Amino acid sequence: MNRSIWIYLLVMALVSFIVRVLPVTLIRRQIKNRFVRSFLFYLPYATLAVMTFPAILSISEDSRCGAAAFAVSVITAWFTKNLFLSAVLGCAAAFAAILIL
Repeated sequence: MNRSIWIYLLVMALVSFIVRVLPVTLIRRQIKNRFVRSFLFYLPYATLAVMTFPAILSISEDSRCGAAAFAVSVITAWFTKNLFLSAVLGCAAAFAAILIL
């Protein structure tokens, strides 16, 4: 294995560790600021969206397939509130769009 891969893995592990341990060690009391609390509450959702949205659009060579999957997933999640169903229907929409286009 290349040496740089080990360096990348080490840096990734350190960053992940610091992000998880630093708040526990620095913040001893409950956070009372409404803005900070809402920011920390929505941060995981925003991070997940930022990581998955580009992957959805680049699911195939044609970005319309990813857009179809995204639209079906959002509509299904909005109306049913079922994450599993929206993921399955989004995958099915992407597969159908790939076959059609």
